[in-house]
Amino acid sequence: MTTQFKLAAALILSGMIVAGCQKPAEKADAPVAPAVQSAASVDVYPFTIGTLQAVALKDGDLTLDNAAGSSPWSDTAGVAEALRPTGDAEIHLSIQPLLIRGDDKVVLIDTGAGGGMGTTNKLPASLAAAGVQPAQVTDILISHGHGDHVGGLVSNGALAFPNATIRMSAAEWTALQADAAVAALIPIITPRVEAFEPGAQVTPSITAVALQGHTAGHTGYEIVSGQDRLLYLGDALHSSIISVERPEYVNQWDFDSDAAIATRLAVLGRGATQSLRVYGVHFPYPGLGKFQRRADGFIWVPETPAQP
Repeated sequence: MTTQFKLAAALILSGMIVAGCQKPAEKADAPVAPAVQSAASVDVYPFTIGTLQAVALKDGDLTLDNAAGSSPWSDTAGVAEALRPTGDAEIHLSIQPLLIRGDDKVVLIDTGAGGGMGTTNKLPASLAAAGVQPAQVTDILISHGHGDHVGGLVSNGALAFPNATIRMSAAEWTALQADAAVAALIPIITPRVEAFEPGAQVTPSITAVALQGHTAGHTGYEIVSGQDRLLYLGDALHSSIISVERPEYVNQWDFDSDAAIATRLAVLGRGATQSLRVYGVHFPYPGLGKFQRRADGFIWVPETPAQP
């Protein structure tokens, strides 16, 4: 393992120093959201983290051919071997932002693709089925600035969540502002953005965790209530099969491949050792489960059977 690998893993396992945040723009008081309802919707999966209410909110799906130009993994033969037990030669990635309610907060972690990237923009309906209106969201936590995570921030040229503070790491905010692909987004969201440093306590129950490598300031979120905790992975791992069982495979979507591989190995190791509950935003819906160690590596064990 290279020195860069060891440093990245050490940062993840040891944690970061909590830093202050810049003052957010003034905003109107958001109306209090009612308790999350168990709506009859296959796109809403309620669960709890201690006393916090959580809901997996389906936004859409991505289906990729295991071929150059479609798959981000260059080792197509290795990916085919990993997928063979599933009987499916295609790569399937779900998209499910996470809703957390508690501490007088209504928090949405990532916002989906907003109908981009060939997705169906299910998030608004999923949120409504969970009993929450966009104006009731108080905080949006962004893992990173790719389109399937920030695409839902804006709708019809305006903020989709008008009362929410939009929080992301300072490094990610700097990178996002320089990204021509999202240039139209920047002036709309800037008044609501509050940037933080790695390790920041972003809400009373949620701490930012630097998961380096995927983007310049890629961030996961650790949610703690009492003795219960959940780690939101962001795009530290994309596939519940490839990223978990072949973490050493280079993913061309990663900004820094060496750091991203080190992050995957560290997260898998910590997850398996601590029997840590994790949330994979791109894992089979609803994305909730744990990692288990095997003689030859790791596997993903979902908490509930994957839903369509």
